This record gives sequence, C-alpha cells and structure tokens, in this order.
Amino acid sequence: MSVAQTINPGLSFRSMVVKPPSHPTYDMKGVIKLALAEDAGDRGDVTCLATIPFDMEVEAHFLAKEDGIVAGISLAEMIFHEVDPSLKVEWSQKDGDYVQKGLQFGKVSGQAHNIVVAERVVLNFMQRMSGIATLTKTMADAARPACILETRKTAPGLRLVDKWAVLIGGGRNHRMGLFDMVMIKDNHISIAGGIINAIKSVDQYLEQQNLQMEVEVETRTLEEVDEVLRYTSQTKSSLTRIMLDNMVIPLPNGDVDVSMLKDAVEMINRRFETEASGNVTLDTVHKIGQTGVTYISSGALTHSVKALDISLKIDTELALQVGRRTKRA
Repeated sequence: MSVAQTINPGLSFRSMVVKPPSHPTYDMKGVIKLALAEDAGDRGDVTCLATIPFDMEVEAHFLAKEDGIVAGISLAEMIFHEVDPSLKVEWSQKDGDYVQKGLQFGKVSGQAHNIVVAERVVLNFMQRMSGIATLTKTMADAARPACILETRKTAPGLRLVDKWAVLIGGGRNHRMGLFDMVMIKDNHISIAGGIINAIKSVDQYLEQQNLQMEVEVETRTLEEVDEVLRYTSQTKSSLTRIMLDNMVIPLPNGDVDVSMLKDAVEMINRRFETEASGNVTLDTVHKIGQTGVTYISSGALTHSVKALDISLKIDTELALQVGRRTKRA
C-alpha cells in the first residue's frame, strides 16, 4: 500500500502543508498501528482502565517546552483518528511553524481514555519529527545557496517519517532507498575494479532494463573526479551527480579547509550536480555552502537528532506552573 493510500481522502487535514515523500510500499497506517500495538500489548492501558471512567470527556492541550520548528501535526491527526475517529483536533500552528517555549499550539477533545491512549505515540512521533525539522531548518538556512539533504541513516521502520520531517524543516530528500536512485559508493567501486568500470556497468544495466533514474557516483580524490569527467566527456553516460566525499578537511583550530572541495566543484564546472559529504556540522555547513556545491548531505539530521520537548496536558495551568518551576515553560 502506498503512503497516499493510507491517508483517508475524506479527512480534512487542515494542518497539512508538506505532504509526506512518496514510497511505493511504505504503509503509514501500518506503522501507526504497530506503534499503538507496541504500547497497548495484550491488555491495553491498564492505568486508564483502572482510573478513568470510559465515558468521561476532556480537552487536552499541546504545550511546547522548547523553542523550535513543530512537525508531525498531520501525523498526529492520523494517529488520533486511528484510535478514535470522533476525537476533535484543532491547531493554532501548522507543520513547519516556529513555536516558543510555553506556547499552547493545539488541542484535542473527546473521550478521555482514548486521548490518553494516543498521547505517548503522538508525542513520540511529533517530538522526533520536530527535532529533525528544527535541526534541518538551522542547517538549511546556513547552507544556502546549497541545498541540505538527509541520508539513509534513519531510524529503522521510520524512514519516511524522518524524511518527511526534513521536508517540513526546509531540507530536500536524498534517495528514499536502494530502489529509486543509483548511488555508486566506495564498496561498489572496489568490487567493480575501479570507478569507470562501475559507471560503465550502471550504464549497461539501465540500458538493458530500459530504466531512467538519477545516477550518482562517490569520488574521494581529485584524480577520481578527473577520471569521471574524462570518461563522461568521451562516452554517453547516465551519470547525473558527483559526490565529493570527505573533501572538507578538519583543521586543528576547529575550522575546516574547503579548498579541495572548491577545486573539485570548479573542475566539474556545473556539468553535473555536486554533493558534499563528510565533516558537515552546524559550524562548517555555511563555509561548505559557499564553495558552489549543489547539495550538502548530513546523516546527523536524522541519525542522532535530539527530540524537541512537547507535552499534552489536560490541566494546563498546573503544567505551566511546574514548567516555570523547572525552567521548561
């Protein structure tokens, strides 16, 4: 089932401004069901069953406990609807908006039991997505005029969710998986017996299979860049992008030397898209972006991101009082 098929067209997702990236087999509804089942186990929420009358109705408010970019609002609506289609969700912000610590930016009303059952799953997704979106926004702003990309270093089973958060934060998506782009990396090159052998094999495969897709090759030295340019100037090739890997050199003073990267970009001279990879941080991304490279990829956007602190509270006054006491609201 495709992602588009998992989103009920009858639902009004007023908050949705950035659609999830496409994927031919990813089942978003299945991921939601798995997360809910993981929490409920074989007995359900025993605390709710013990303490909350099943017919009680309440209103709970989303509270930002840190400054950042909120993401996962659309996904939260999907989760609430999966638990109980009668729950009413309203937002004062949308995916991609900046929220400040202490802001109440949405509410859900309806059966108390079902709101509490959905709460942690909703927050787990929203906090991770908001953390990714917040870091992506900061990196994307600093990288300009280059575009920031994530990688496949995503949480297993959450790839589409992580990549969706990158889009919400203003980044661009790299390939979704192994199926939608040819990416010739160091191990492929070693096994093929050289970078040109690898490119030739890809060209032959795509022609035999009658496939058209983007093709990227990883280069690690200026000599490899020169090899690729000489080959593609003499032979028709499907190559579309050259990765310039670890051409950003860390210096003892904490700065980076981007001269090798800049030389490679100048050698390529816009004949292909270029992508810088390696030693990309908040401190280095601006300098890398000034070299003329097309894209900058960073695994850190998703592989070790810090979640943005968000809570869902029924008694918001008490929550804010406690939050102020602990400097978290």
